[in-house]
Amino acid sequence: MRFILYAAALLLLHFLLTVWFCLAIRTTVGGDGLGFRFPEAPYYRNGVECPVSSGDRNLVQVAMTLDFEYLRGSIAAIHSVVRHASCPENIFFHFIAAEFDPASPRVLSKLVRSTFPSLNFRIYIFREDTVINLISSSIRQALENPLNYARNYLGDMLDLQVDRVIYLDSDLVLVDDILKLWNTTLTNSRVIGAPEYCHANFTKYFTAGFWSDPVISRVFRSRKPCYFNTGVMVMDLVRWREGNYRKRIENWMEIQRKKKIYELGSLPPYLLVFAGNVEGIDHRWNQHGLGGDNIRGSCRSLHPGPVSLLHWSGKGKPWVRLDGGNPCPLDHIWESYDLYKGNLIKHQSFPSAFANFFEYPSYLF
Repeated sequence: MRFILYAAALLLLHFLLTVWFCLAIRTTVGGDGLGFRFPEAPYYRNGVECPVSSGDRNLVQVAMTLDFEYLRGSIAAIHSVVRHASCPENIFFHFIAAEFDPASPRVLSKLVRSTFPSLNFRIYIFREDTVINLISSSIRQALENPLNYARNYLGDMLDLQVDRVIYLDSDLVLVDDILKLWNTTLTNSRVIGAPEYCHANFTKYFTAGFWSDPVISRVFRSRKPCYFNTGVMVMDLVRWREGNYRKRIENWMEIQRKKKIYELGSLPPYLLVFAGNVEGIDHRWNQHGLGGDNIRGSCRSLHPGPVSLLHWSGKGKPWVRLDGGNPCPLDHIWESYDLYKGNLIKHQSFPSAFANFFEYPSYLF
């Protein structure tokens, strides 16, 4: 009798293993090809007051990066933009994907299309070798990702008829109409607009070696530099291209490779080129730092004042903290835009995934 039970258990085990293996294959390479599940988002339509877009006219142009590591954040950010837009059908997204990311541009395109069927977008391939030899070590390894530098090349990658763009990081959500941000006027031939923080300690963004060098530190002598975060920027691409600002940023990156003048990845070159000559935008459009600092990623509260955009810059990301069961209070705001529904099956070993459903003695497994 025991032999019969043992044989039956083996047959059942074989069957369940086969089912589990097939589901695992489907999770890994089927659907979006990544093992993610994002259901289709609601269809957000234009209001009657929205102008009819013709070509690039009347379109709000938004640029973001797309990659495997931050994909969940990107989908939530896109969802927040279209959800609060007065004219969501008049938004065009330019997604920059890394050439050798685990998620190929084709797979990313398929996933975005299945999640947002009505979204206007295009995916561009960013060749990492464009910038890899210019990247130096940073205070946090994530800041060394070549895709962090893709914003430097928007003027080259986007079509020439795209003369203006809003750049957004992937770890943020909007709670206001992006059209208001789009309507920012860049005065006095300024190239970018962003919220500025002039009370921040500007000196800490550069090393002592930078400030002690009389030649390179004089870059700020004719300016009153203020800190700004590059995760939210309105960019005039015509002026960007004409001024060859990509090359100006690269020049500072080359200096950094020879002499360490900063610690924080892709941000300091923007401060060196633009700080003191940025179109100041209301702070409500970048309530940044919600991810804590670059070491601990601890919880933080909002800055005083109204809020149009919440930004989890820093080490702590809301989806990581939520999945880990230790979210910060503001992470629940981000959660309301999260479309992620988990993997098709849980990441469990076979016995723990199935044993609870049966009452066979443990020695049979």
